[in-house]
Amino acid sequence: MAAMRTVLSRRPLRLSYDSTLGQVFQVRHLNLFEYQSKVLLSNNGVNVQKFKILDSPSDANSLQSSFKADEYVIKAQILAGGRGLGHFDNGFKGGVHITKDPTAVGPIVSKMIGHNLITKQTPKEGIPVKKVMVAESVTIMKEKYLCYLMDRQSSGPVLIASPAGGTDIEEVAKKTPHLIRTIPIDIIEGVTDKMAESVAEFLEFAGDTKTKAAHEIKKLWGFFKKVDSIQLEINPLAETSTGDVVSIDAKIQFDDNARYRQKDIFDLEDKAESDPREVIAEKYNLNYIGMSGNIGCMVNGAGLAMATMDIINLYGGSPANFLDVGGGVKEEQVYQAFSLLNSDKNVKAILVNVFGGIVNCATIANGIVAACKDMKLEIPLVVRLEGTNVTEAKKILNSSGLPIQSASNLDEAAKKAVGALS
Repeated sequence: MAAMRTVLSRRPLRLSYDSTLGQVFQVRHLNLFEYQSKVLLSNNGVNVQKFKILDSPSDANSLQSSFKADEYVIKAQILAGGRGLGHFDNGFKGGVHITKDPTAVGPIVSKMIGHNLITKQTPKEGIPVKKVMVAESVTIMKEKYLCYLMDRQSSGPVLIASPAGGTDIEEVAKKTPHLIRTIPIDIIEGVTDKMAESVAEFLEFAGDTKTKAAHEIKKLWGFFKKVDSIQLEINPLAETSTGDVVSIDAKIQFDDNARYRQKDIFDLEDKAESDPREVIAEKYNLNYIGMSGNIGCMVNGAGLAMATMDIINLYGGSPANFLDVGGGVKEEQVYQAFSLLNSDKNVKAILVNVFGGIVNCATIANGIVAACKDMKLEIPLVVRLEGTNVTEAKKILNSSGLPIQSASNLDEAAKKAVGALS
């Protein structure tokens, strides 16, 4: 697990540090709503609670006839945690409610849909709720933790299990490590019956529920492989009062490199809650994360981009973004990258730091010149280029007639960018 520590973000791009390789790498994260994850699990034979999706309060009118339950759980659907303790902009408290009265569902839903839910993980103004999930409430007797993870340290998938589910698994690992079991999985052999039964026993399932738990463990593994998941976390995997084993809550991450195989899943993504700049960046295959600083950064390579951000901080500046244009960047991508930086009102200077290995520095230079002239860039621009075709690139910049400040190394570039703000 230590090799997959990530900087948590609601955004689609994560920066991750591999402790084994000592490298920074990028993981794109597809955000799905809770109900979407449940649909995927259910469609693949995993046992989940019965549920229904409501788009309007009137949809609740048919609950008594089409969806009967002893008790209902009503959950506002947004891409943020802390919903239960949140509040709406209309004063209504709580994004999660429980009721035994089906006629009470509609009025609750009417106070959710069309209103902004504000939690500790949302912007100050909150996020608008467009859908509400109504699920059958189950009585949970025991809560377990189960996770399938593509682990770089193990060079393959692992199964992580703990009988102490329903809690912060990081705290469990820290305080009671004996309650965590990590099992490497042979990608060809997969999760065998013997392994599933052993894990079910470790999770303290017994009798018929042990058999059911082993079945669910194998079903979840099948789903993990089928959808090209890089992480499937079930917390809790619950034993109910009726003796069922149910996946109550699921967090699923997918491998962006498998987008072409999982088009139906990636098409589910609702980008309404995403930063518009990140949506544009993704369209042009640029890796972008907006931040709160005032020096816009355009760099090739995730590691170099983070080093650039670090040295800006070292000299008293503050980066406005992470922007990796990648190794195969084209002039159009450079133009769009500049457009992103120039559209950020907080950006007061731009620093370009490119080390040309695969990328041609002349391509970067041509893109910079075209963007600056077209956008009539008025803020200071510092450019450091090194590597493939750098001599030609410098000629392009010098003959452009633009007030571009050149730098021979990253240290000098960062000093000039920070100094341009004073």
